[in-house]
Amino acid sequence: MASSSPIVSGIAGRYAVALFELASESKKLDAVSADLDAFSAMLDQSPELDQLCRNPVFTSEEQVKALAAVLKKAKITGLSANFLQLVASKRRLFLVRTMVTAFRALVAEKAGIVAAEVTVASPLSEKNRKAVLEALQSKAGKNIALTERVDPAIIGGLVVKMGSKMIDASLKTKLNAMKIAMTNG
Repeated sequence: MASSSPIVSGIAGRYAVALFELASESKKLDAVSADLDAFSAMLDQSPELDQLCRNPVFTSEEQVKALAAVLKKAKITGLSANFLQLVASKRRLFLVRTMVTAFRALVAEKAGIVAAEVTVASPLSEKNRKAVLEALQSKAGKNIALTERVDPAIIGGLVVKMGSKMIDASLKTKLNAMKIAMTNG
């Protein structure tokens, strides 16, 4: 069931599914999720750690050794630490962000939550955010984890991505369509 999701495809998806299944069987989904969230936040805050993960110059031994120190300092242990060290030893640390994203998608799927991303030109008001959320929940028939992204380049309107579907109701796209229609007419 979990591996059929398009979000968890490829190498990163296989690793995420394996971790998800291990965490589920050992009833440690919440702990592993928290550890991965902490590790992901560390990646966001530390350009050095991000470089360690993405730079192919480092050997797997160097990555494992450095990662062990980072995990110890962050108090990430058990299944999460073993997973991250395995990923490093297999020279797959460059995919860790994708693995974390896929793992989160599997956890959300198990909880009956669908991830949706809304891109808008300016931040949504609380009223508009609630309206978008209600519309998406009625369409999906499930709870929605809504992420809002601001991109002034879309000029106005919104772009919604939910699962494998995307609805582009941005002013930029509509203007481009009008431009094409006028040049072809």
